[in-house]
Amino acid sequence: MASNAETSAAAPVGRRSLISANDVRGKIVNGRDGDKLGTVDKLILDERTGQVAYVILSTGGFLGLGQSYHPIPWSALRHEEKHGGYVAAIDKRLLEGAPSFRPDSAPIFDDDYGRRVTDYFRLPAALPE
Repeated sequence: MASNAETSAAAPVGRRSLISANDVRGKIVNGRDGDKLGTVDKLILDERTGQVAYVILSTGGFLGLGQSYHPIPWSALRHEEKHGGYVAAIDKRLLEGAPSFRPDSAPIFDDDYGRRVTDYFRLPAALPE
């Protein structure tokens, strides 16, 4: 049986795979081409599974004016350790026609809306590491 010292010595130091939803907010999201798409505003959870379903990406605007929000499937993002943010499997061109909303007109995040978002992006289940 391994002692605690032996077990912890084998674990990677300084690497974590868990993060608070509050700490995700404000993280930069870059597109697959490296251009900045926006920042994470909030996470949308699936109540049945408890898993993150969508990231609400905040784009544009200054001091809240002209700002819009885009739901992006969580499976379209991967963590980018180098810059401490995320990379999405999309680019600005795809984002321009994506479902979006203004701060004062948030949609109802039901299954129909979720299917509309997922159908628009037509992404694979997850990005490769």
